[in-house]
Amino acid sequence: MTEFVLVPGMWLGGWAWDSVAAPLRSAGHEVTAVSPDLAATATLDSHTAQVVAAVGDRSGVVLVAHSYGGFPARAAVEVLGGRLARVVYVESGPMPDGSVQADFEGPSARAAAEATVVDGLLPPPSFDPADNPVLFGGLDGLSATIRARALPHPWSTATGALRVRSLEQPPTDLVCSTFPEAAVHEMIAAGHPYFAGLDRRDYRVHALPTGHWPMFSRPSDLASLLATLGS
Repeated sequence: MTEFVLVPGMWLGGWAWDSVAAPLRSAGHEVTAVSPDLAATATLDSHTAQVVAAVGDRSGVVLVAHSYGGFPARAAVEVLGGRLARVVYVESGPMPDGSVQADFEGPSARAAAEATVVDGLLPPPSFDPADNPVLFGGLDGLSATIRARALPHPWSTATGALRVRSLEQPPTDLVCSTFPEAAVHEMIAAGHPYFAGLDRRDYRVHALPTGHWPMFSRPSDLASLLATLGS
């Protein structure tokens, strides 16, 4: 039996992992899905505290983080240390100190996103494959359901800088869905900052081709992969 703590990305709650958590629990694993505070007053630090609290005083936990969830998960590693058996970044990575979620696609993308912010909250995207086949691939028939449950995300958490000190990591896995596995290996070899926190002595890359949200588009496959990684 493995204890998993699952952290969603932006706009989502713990419910985003339901179709992954169910088969894991059926196989005898324990699953805790984090629902980040989506109030405008939330910060990256408060989201980090939620991840740390979800792990609690347990040890041997496998921490799984999707997309933006990799930021509070990476910060939580600093606090949790040896209590984590493994960290799995899904469409994310162990970012370096000073990283800012809103800056990853450049100044123009940040400005475009900021222009849509209302009362400190960033509205969710359409999740419609017709709008972006790469990001929203595999969500055909699911877009309306996801959009109905997704909530605006606190912009302050996307603009807050990640603060970490140590590059040492627990055994680490990267699950890539929108990037080909070979491209991820090339980025790591080139020292891309997105993966700067990797302990290169103990990491693995796993391809799960689909859109950016494999917990929706390939939940059974993602659950099977996590079960294997946690064994």
